[in-house]
Amino acid sequence: MITLGIDCGTQSLKTVALDGDSGKIVASASKSYDLIEGLPAGHAEQDPAIWWDALCETVTKVLSDLGSRKSEVGGIGVSGQQHGFVPLDANHQVIRPAKLWCDTSTTAQCDEIRAKLGGREKTIELAGNDILPGFTAPKILWLKQNEPANFARLAHVALPHDFLNLKLTGALRMEFGDASGTALMDVRARTWCPKVCDAIDPRLMEMLPSLGSSLEPAGTLLPLLAADWGLSPKMAAIGTANTSPGVVTASLGTSGTIFACADKPVIDPHGEIAAFCDSADHWMPLLCTMNVTVATEAFRNLFGWDHARMDAEISSVPPGADGLLFLPYLQGERTPNLPHGCGVLHGMTTSNLTPAHMARAAMEGVTLGMAYGLRRMESLGLKPTEIRLTGGGSQSPVWRQILADVFGYPVVTMESAEGAALGAAIQALHAATPGSSLDALAAHCSPVREGTRLESRRADFYAGLLDRQNSLREKIMPR
Repeated sequence: MITLGIDCGTQSLKTVALDGDSGKIVASASKSYDLIEGLPAGHAEQDPAIWWDALCETVTKVLSDLGSRKSEVGGIGVSGQQHGFVPLDANHQVIRPAKLWCDTSTTAQCDEIRAKLGGREKTIELAGNDILPGFTAPKILWLKQNEPANFARLAHVALPHDFLNLKLTGALRMEFGDASGTALMDVRARTWCPKVCDAIDPRLMEMLPSLGSSLEPAGTLLPLLAADWGLSPKMAAIGTANTSPGVVTASLGTSGTIFACADKPVIDPHGEIAAFCDSADHWMPLLCTMNVTVATEAFRNLFGWDHARMDAEISSVPPGADGLLFLPYLQGERTPNLPHGCGVLHGMTTSNLTPAHMARAAMEGVTLGMAYGLRRMESLGLKPTEIRLTGGGSQSPVWRQILADVFGYPVVTMESAEGAALGAAIQALHAATPGSSLDALAAHCSPVREGTRLESRRADFYAGLLDRQNSLREKIMPR
């Protein structure tokens, strides 16, 4: 059987075709798109129509590349950027552009919701998570307060993933993993939290979709789409694999995430590590930083280098960049919670004020930013034996060694760099193959690339550098 995996990200949408027998990706296509330009600082929005157009274009391309094997397609899995608020009216029409995960314009709404619930401690006690600007909940209150006419039309709250599943199946539902990132759900019970919803609007509970497991099909492909694509209308289209407790993954994209699989909720009383549900009916403690490749790419583009040149320049500079330290908060930050933070280069001298030093400081700075959250995860009892890397940044051997040194654990990449799209295809394969093991399918279709494994060599040195970064941040950006 072949399954399609679709990943709707912030910068592009990708579709892959996974051959379940060989465990190999046999076709892929992607389509890039941009954020809406000209918005005030802190606002990040996209028109959901561009996601759907990209999905249709990439699915058509993949099916064309499959040729006669198109008849083997038996399922579709969808993975989407979390937290984005897609407001729908009573007819499931989009009311306005979606506010995305990286939108930090809702700090006032976070404070208001948290205050109504009795403060941060009480909020975490109710839902398992704090109310943060990246989450969906404050975006809904923002709409109510800033665009009352649009809020009056609001009948359904969806996330990017839900919107695409709605377009594929005609059914609106939300899976536990995505829902846990709204801050509207009690992650322990996997149910909507009425008190949080009421703090935003008494009608909100009525606007939320039904909740369900990602292991269950969300529906079948709409007949019109099936006819257009030449697929079976009975084919399952499912929601959105790290599928076993103890495994830790780090993703290096525009943002950075480190997440684990746990067999019980991991609640951070400080609210820094998100207590999410995962897509295999476990729990997924997760840290997210907003500045990873967005920062390294800014420096690479500033100097006009390709990626090979950037790796070479960084390799020419010793660890620690001769004292140059970067606070990487170009877009504010989520962990730690600094929505109005900014980037800082500290420790400049006449000897380290060079492009190579700045590039190394940028790469070390964003990695230290992720390590801040990793240390917090360790304090909650999560101790990885290795960290599996995915995302564009993981393709750099230089960066992989910095990651191993900063994190203090061995790191290894995956055979496939397709990440979320592959995970969606694996999950579609699991849903379409009764009695199959999701763990076994994930190991078969997404093995590690042993030749990329690197051990930590400078953990003590970078632990000291992390202390310096934390101290500097607290002095100039107190929370």
